[in-house]
Parts: sequence; structure tokens; C-alpha cells
Amino acid sequence: MELRHLRYFVAVAEEGSVLNAAQARLNTSQPSLSRQIRDLEAEVGVKLLERQARGVTLTAAGAVFLDHARLALLQVDAATEAARRAAQPNRATLSIGFMVGLEVTWLPHLLRLIREDSPDIEVTLSSQSSPELALSLMAGKLDLAFLRPEKQSLGVSFKLLAKEPLIAVLPAGHRLAAHKKIGPQDLAQETYVSSSRTSPVLQSVIEEYAASAGIILKAKYEGENISSAMSLVASSGGVTLVPVYAQNMLPPNVVARSLEGIPPKVDLVLGYAEANPSPLLRRLLTRANDLIVSVQNQSIIRYAEAQIEVS
Repeated sequence: MELRHLRYFVAVAEEGSVLNAAQARLNTSQPSLSRQIRDLEAEVGVKLLERQARGVTLTAAGAVFLDHARLALLQVDAATEAARRAAQPNRATLSIGFMVGLEVTWLPHLLRLIREDSPDIEVTLSSQSSPELALSLMAGKLDLAFLRPEKQSLGVSFKLLAKEPLIAVLPAGHRLAAHKKIGPQDLAQETYVSSSRTSPVLQSVIEEYAASAGIILKAKYEGENISSAMSLVASSGGVTLVPVYAQNMLPPNVVARSLEGIPPKVDLVLGYAEANPSPLLRRLLTRANDLIVSVQNQSIIRYAEAQIEVS
């Protein structure tokens, strides 16, 4: 079995189509890719994919194999990245990832800690979705990430930074904009825009909130991320639920309002690979509590346990 077989299988499984995987991701022909998948199934000894008229679906065995194939490829990526870093021992770098918008709150305080410890270190930044950040940590492409506690993040540890209350975002001219707080029954009557397409942890929190309130929030529109969801709110006249840090990203034609009662909260964590040998990373982790206190004391957004009022 070769690595290319694993890459081909993962591409087909994620695309749900041999044709799409061949054309959009692998730059190969459909017959050639189909042959490679058949060879892989023959070597594994079980059927991994069900061929259907409109694409392919995973068998039970295929779903299990997919998780292991992804992990194997991530381990190869991590090994490659580790080797490259080892070949450049004098190049001190720290790679940090953020969910879009979070860097506004956390980066200034984090950079202060980094400069106090290692003023000459090269810092690189990237913005990705929370699941993508977890994968980058697993692959050794990031040293540190501000994300959600994603499941199946093998070898990644999480340090709780904050429990972020959710708030409602709606158009400035919306009838509910005159309210200081918005109740779940108000939300249930409005066009709902999902802000959690690429955040399964956030989606789970919103679903639990809706279930406990006895309402249904069925998304009519789905944003790729929080920023695009707020744009959809402005254009559709609907409402969405987002973590409180998203106040940093509000366009001028939408407003944020707190939720009635005890608002649902989503965990924000600091993620890092347990096997990462970076001495700077280890020193920063010992100062994680200093980072939390610094943000709580100085940020315009207070990550407090009490309900947060937003205007």
C-alpha cells in the first residue's frame, strides 16, 4: 500500500465522487482513479466504497478506514515538517493559528508575552476554521492555535481560555433591534442564518440551546464562517447566533444583542501538539494564565462567567 492510495481514497471519500476527486483535487483521469481505488480495496480485503448513480458513499469499513487514513497522512505531514525544522535549527519560529476575528482580542497580549521571552523570534500567523486549525496542529504545521476543543484531535492538548457567551446578531433595522435582550421564542420566529458550518463544536452548542429552549433553529442560509454569516444576516434580514468575540467583526448595518436568561457558552481553548518540542511553546504554556488575565483585564470584551451585556 502506498501513500498515494491513501490520498486518493481520502479525496474520493471527501468529495463523494470519483469524478470530482479526479478533476478537482487529483489532476488525474476518472478511470485511473477508479482503478487505484479498486487496487486499494483488494489490498485491504474489504469493500470501502459503495458506488451509486450520483457518486459514492462510505461503507462501515470505509468510514473506519477513512479515520485511520487521515491520521496516517497527518503523521507523514508532521514527520516532514519536523524534519524541515530540524534541518534549520538556528531559525527560531513560532506558528500561530486563529479562528477569523479572534486575533483582534488575543494577539496583542500574546505577542507581548512572546517578545518578553524571545524578542528575536519570527512569528507567523494564519486564520482558519477550528477543525482546520486542529488538523494543522496534528500535522505539525502550527505550534499554537486558538480554536474549539475539536473531537478526534489525536495528540493535541487543549488549555481552556474562556467560555464565550453567544449573542444574537441581526440587521440594524430589524424589529428586534429595539430590544436589549432577545428570547429564544423571538429567534424561533425569524429567518435563521447558520454561522457554524465549519464549526461543529459551535453547532453542537447552538443545537443544545435550541433543544433546551424547546425551539427549532433550522437554517435557511448557511455562512462559510462567522463573517459571511453576518453578511447573510444583513442581506436576508435574518438572525444568527455567534460567540461574543464576533462583536469585533460587526459590519455597520447589523447589531448584536444579548440573549435572555443564562446564555449558551462555547469553549475557547489554546491547542498545541503534545509532541511539539519547542522550548518557547513550553514556556508560553506556563504563562497561559497570565494571558487569560491580561485579556480579561484589558479587552473591551470581558470573558466573565456573568452574563455579558452588549449594545
